[in-house]
Amino acid sequence: MKHALILFGGVSSEHEVSLRSAAAVLNNIDRTRYDVSAVGITKDGRWFLYTGEAGHIADGSWIGDETHLTAAALSPDRSVHGLYLFRSAGVEIVRVDVVFPVLHGKNGEDGTMQGFLQLAGIPFVGCDALSSGMSMDKAVTNMIADHIGVPQAGWFSVPREEYVANPAAFAAKAAETLGFPLFVKPANAGSSVGVTKVCDESSLDSAMRLAFTHDRKVVLEEGIDGRELECAVLGNDDPAAPMVGEVVPCHDFYDYEAKYLSGNDSEIRIPAPVDAETFDRVRTLARKIFLALGCSGLSRVDFFCRRSDGAVLFNEINTIPGFTSISMYSKMLIAAGMPFGEIITRLLELAQEKWSDA
Repeated sequence: MKHALILFGGVSSEHEVSLRSAAAVLNNIDRTRYDVSAVGITKDGRWFLYTGEAGHIADGSWIGDETHLTAAALSPDRSVHGLYLFRSAGVEIVRVDVVFPVLHGKNGEDGTMQGFLQLAGIPFVGCDALSSGMSMDKAVTNMIADHIGVPQAGWFSVPREEYVANPAAFAAKAAETLGFPLFVKPANAGSSVGVTKVCDESSLDSAMRLAFTHDRKVVLEEGIDGRELECAVLGNDDPAAPMVGEVVPCHDFYDYEAKYLSGNDSEIRIPAPVDAETFDRVRTLARKIFLALGCSGLSRVDFFCRRSDGAVLFNEINTIPGFTSISMYSKMLIAAGMPFGEIITRLLELAQEKWSDA
């Protein structure tokens, strides 16, 4: 039986989302095929093996459950191929066959953890370090989309130093090239953290300063009056993109609160009620982006369908999409005929297939 390690938490603004996602994975993984361990990373970067109930992970109380905590660390030494557990009697080594890093956002989805796991020689679910890093950085992703001819909203990026040097000139450029409304986004943050919809020039500076609290580089994007469509991609070299869904957000746009804190207020439509041509166009472009970025395992690729002309425009890619109760990724694959437990099993299989010769 293979030993699967679920990593959760992390030093990230999406820490709480990771807790709920990991609890869902732990509650649905096939334990007839996998021995399972769970290691949590606190907000300040401490690592612990956690042997308590998944529900305590979901609500965040796991870190106070000291009877089920053991200090732990992943080893970069390939001969260890797993964990060090620091017990009172000494250090215990636990071999790990595959890792599922259920870590959203920075320090988990951005290539940092992926690079560490590649160094350690341990197979893991999802994209490699390079693909994760490119997909996380919205400016890099947008440049690649432009290069391969995937249509998207108008955009440009700016480093903090350049903006601070001349905010007025920058505001004039934004108004001239993108117009209003526009969106201000940290280049490297997920789940709409730090994102602001800006409707006039007077609101731009505060939005920029908020985004710069999350990253040193910010992306500005033209506001699109469109429907929000998403596509689940699953696979390695020949990925499937079987289902398209639509999100009708309860807020002005699908922000962090709408995604994770507002219950079922946002309306989810699966399959998306669009014509066959639009449905297939989303699926085709999702695969194209996934492959161009060198992705593997899983991704959720998001688009706009512009209301004025029906054009499908790429928005962003998420290489470790949420597995919460309102997760679009899992809901789309379930609607395509794959139960949640089978999704997890397939992701673990894809990880082992990808890294079998590494």
